[in-house]
Amino acid sequence: MNDFTIIRRSLTARSLSTVFTTLSVAVAVGLMLVLLMMRDSGRKAFERGSGNMHLLISAESDPLTSILNSVFYANPPRRPIEWLKFQQLQRVAPWEFFIPVQMGDSYRGLPVIASTAEIFSKFKPDAEQAWKLRDGRFFEKEFEIVLGAKAAAETGLKLGDEVALTHGAPKRGEADKDAPAPHVHDEFKFKVVGVLEPTGSAHDRALFIDVVGGWIIHAHDRREAEAHAAHGGDEHDHHDHGITTTADNLTDEDRKITAVYARVATRPGSDASAMIPPTFARLRADPTIQVAQPTQEINKLFQIVGSVDQILLAMAGVVMASSGVSILLALYNSMEQRRRQIAVLRVLGASRGRIFRLVLAESMVLGLIGSAIGVAVAFVGVRLVTAAMKERLGLVIDAGIDPRLGAIVVAGAIVLAAVAGLLPAIVAYRTSVAKNLRPLG
Repeated sequence: MNDFTIIRRSLTARSLSTVFTTLSVAVAVGLMLVLLMMRDSGRKAFERGSGNMHLLISAESDPLTSILNSVFYANPPRRPIEWLKFQQLQRVAPWEFFIPVQMGDSYRGLPVIASTAEIFSKFKPDAEQAWKLRDGRFFEKEFEIVLGAKAAAETGLKLGDEVALTHGAPKRGEADKDAPAPHVHDEFKFKVVGVLEPTGSAHDRALFIDVVGGWIIHAHDRREAEAHAAHGGDEHDHHDHGITTTADNLTDEDRKITAVYARVATRPGSDASAMIPPTFARLRADPTIQVAQPTQEINKLFQIVGSVDQILLAMAGVVMASSGVSILLALYNSMEQRRRQIAVLRVLGASRGRIFRLVLAESMVLGLIGSAIGVAVAFVGVRLVTAAMKERLGLVIDAGIDPRLGAIVVAGAIVLAAVAGLLPAIVAYRTSVAKNLRPLG
């Protein structure tokens, strides 16, 4: 009988113990690999959203909130920037682009981003890749709408369809069944003229319109309210006043924005500029606005997440150590029932050294099987996590791991299993043949 057969029969004879022991190893290896795979790929996914902008200007309470709301659409921004302020800021520095962005409307719960054509021609959602169209074209005038890849898939809209936008954007986790139905800007229909290719960023969830169209629908609401008040504030529907609103009816008060995507002028082919620090410092001196450098804020976010990440990695290490203890206990406790089996093997010619190696090999096999299951669990787990991130945030995370790092984790689990098997192997090595071959009873 060869060693492999002996080990296999030993494991199957204790099938329940074998299953739970290998599962403890699998959980430890799987958790460790998932954390390592998600750590760097998550950062890259966030960097894709901010693209090639140098600065984000808003009226938010802090820079990180500004980035999360105006780039990743976590919640609608609360405070706008007046148009006169935008024009003043535009003169602060030589900008490569200075793109106004207005958020506040939605369609089926998805954010609607009002901007200028420069958001497609100059801003890149990924610093290495510009926008690409899957169908149609970019908007060219008011009341045309371009769909992000995920927005198109989720809504089922196609070229030529017309939609009415909803005033306001639902906040995550704040749905209220008793709240009144949101106001729909059904006086204006936006025609779908383009569908974007996936960018792997939160922008895939958005619908894009010309900022003038966004101003017009809100100016129309203002003019309806004024007409309603002029008629004594009676209960008649606001839509009964026969008001038509165009770009000519806009006032500076209507031209509000919620953020500015800005990039300081740089040399061709360069992403850095000596003008960025002084421009940032000058803008920060203005108490009425908030200025953020996306790269810095993302780094701060991942410093916070990194602390949690280290705790989780430590927890995975503890789980892996506990799996080693499980192997030790499983094999050690089995020694009492296997002493007679070991004595028989010795009589049949097995040396003490071979017995020692058999028990040690059995321990390593438990580690190997658990590691193999753990690798499978890790890849399934990563798929589930990345699918959830894509579904909820529109972030495409290409999770991967350096094969050498993965091999180190698996090898570490097997070595740990071997260490855990040393004590049971020593016990087996010292098993007395004469004592354990005495007649039973």
